[in-house]
Amino acid sequence: CQTLGNFSLSIISPLLFIIVLQKGLKENFADAQVSVVDCPDLTQEPFNFPAKGICGKPRIADVGGVPYLIPIAKKEKVYDLNTVAKDIELPGAFILGAGAVSSRVLGINAEFIPIVKTKSEKKPAVNGSYVAQINPADKGCLLEKYSSKYTDCEFGLLANLYASEGQPGKVIEVKANGRTGELNFVSCLRQTLEKHYGEKPVGMGGTFVIQKGKAKIHIMPPEFSACPLNTDEDVNNWLKFFEMKAPLICQPVIVSRDPGFDLRVEHTHCFSHHGEGGHYHQDTSPDSVQYLGYFQPAELLFRIDRPQETHLVGRD
Repeated sequence: CQTLGNFSLSIISPLLFIIVLQKGLKENFADAQVSVVDCPDLTQEPFNFPAKGICGKPRIADVGGVPYLIPIAKKEKVYDLNTVAKDIELPGAFILGAGAVSSRVLGINAEFIPIVKTKSEKKPAVNGSYVAQINPADKGCLLEKYSSKYTDCEFGLLANLYASEGQPGKVIEVKANGRTGELNFVSCLRQTLEKHYGEKPVGMGGTFVIQKGKAKIHIMPPEFSACPLNTDEDVNNWLKFFEMKAPLICQPVIVSRDPGFDLRVEHTHCFSHHGEGGHYHQDTSPDSVQYLGYFQPAELLFRIDRPQETHLVGRD
């Protein structure tokens, strides 16, 4: 894959960041609190990540894109997270995010929840990723640890990734309870940033937990569509939607606005310890929902293998 561009994201004052996010969240949630805290040890429950934190040279990578999935899948588009780490000039990076599996490896299509400490000169990769697929037995969700079956770090078609050195440090803690508006948690954060920072792109990533409530989640079918998916309605009819229960551990990647790189400006996948996971859309229990998140503003944005032919279908 080829890195087609990189962009320095706007550097923002932590204090202003807190004020901006809290104001925006309170327009969409009954209660919201934003503060700077020490990153919790992410190797512990409920995360169980292969790195302690999300700090150190934070950056975002948008790899491939939805046009490689629809209208017709380009299954030859396969990438490696270790290579991505080198492309974004951070070998050994700790990577979180949302993407699609490599059908070359799995033999099917499925949701990929990347959680990987990529390899460095001194250490091999540690892959804590999950795969959410349609269970052939009952057509429900089958969530599996990637490393239980596979030893590589491949993915396919597309991914939105937040990368850092995986170090402890200061992070933005976000708490939001009781959704009163129409926006989901991630869209609220992104649109708040876009509204305030305007033409200056701001990006961030990290992790959040839906601590209470339920959420609308989709999983792609195991077979790619034989018929072209030309509209959002086509895509939604093809996807399989579920209502999944908390706690759900989510990996969001957010860019306030596209600076001309054909980005997917928000993308979030989630997993759980009770067998559910996939692509996050929205909580379905607004009165009782509780969110707790830890975020870090990114310094750099990398665009890798940008599709030459593009469209805006299927980017929800």
